[in-house]
Amino acid sequence: MNRQPGGKSAWDARIRQATELASIHPFAAEGLRFYAQIAMLEQKIYMELEQTPARPRSSDGMLRDQLNVSALLPKFSPFLTGVGHIAPPPLAQATRSLAEKSFPSRSRPIEDVWESPEAVNGNDETEEGLLAERCLAWLFLQPYAEYLAARQTRFLPDGTPSRCPLCGSNPIVGVLRPEGDGASKSLICMLCAHEWPFRRIYCPSCGEERETNMAFYSGPEIPHVRVDVCDTCRTYLKSVDLTKTGIAVPIVDELAALVLDLWAREQGYRKLQMNVVGI
Repeated sequence: MNRQPGGKSAWDARIRQATELASIHPFAAEGLRFYAQIAMLEQKIYMELEQTPARPRSSDGMLRDQLNVSALLPKFSPFLTGVGHIAPPPLAQATRSLAEKSFPSRSRPIEDVWESPEAVNGNDETEEGLLAERCLAWLFLQPYAEYLAARQTRFLPDGTPSRCPLCGSNPIVGVLRPEGDGASKSLICMLCAHEWPFRRIYCPSCGEERETNMAFYSGPEIPHVRVDVCDTCRTYLKSVDLTKTGIAVPIVDELAALVLDLWAREQGYRKLQMNVVGI
């Protein structure tokens, strides 16, 4: 089954879940509260997009071909202002830096992230200020990408790809859903939130499928969230097990399980895709 983002109700659920989990998990409360505020800004953009003249529904699944920078840029300044009021210092500085740039220069990180979402993760050579600007562009583009993904009339991916079949981005979290006497696995895109089926024993980073090289770990703090690790490429991605609790919101519950990220890093694993709070 391919699941599409759910519009305004999906944002409401994320904001509500982040607020509730922040009160339950003090260790991750700061990140959860920050995400709840970001989600409010993103929801506003999504609702504005829904109120614009209806665009034709697409059936080819090629979101990368649908970026309209000129239509988006006027929304970027208010978004940067909103983030600047709530962001930690490095990100707040990036909002000011971007706000001072000309429109063409301000569009560069938007175009960079849209064309290569993996640039958000950065690397050892990525300058800190540039990475912060790309992260802002990523947050800004999420509601736009979700809006486009929700308007796909049909899409049948070929097999179970490791990257999003709609936009080519990395998954941000895995999901286990009840199916028969067991559970099926799917992945959720870091950009457009599209969910697509995936194999239970398979590394989305390197394609490893030997069970001896794949493992998962969970902790008592949030038992329905686990970290899936690959000992071949030393990467990990967290998964949310909805067979243990049906009220979880995967993108949000992933943020609450910060202790699993710390454990994985201590063991020498690298995260396939950082989350919206930079972890």
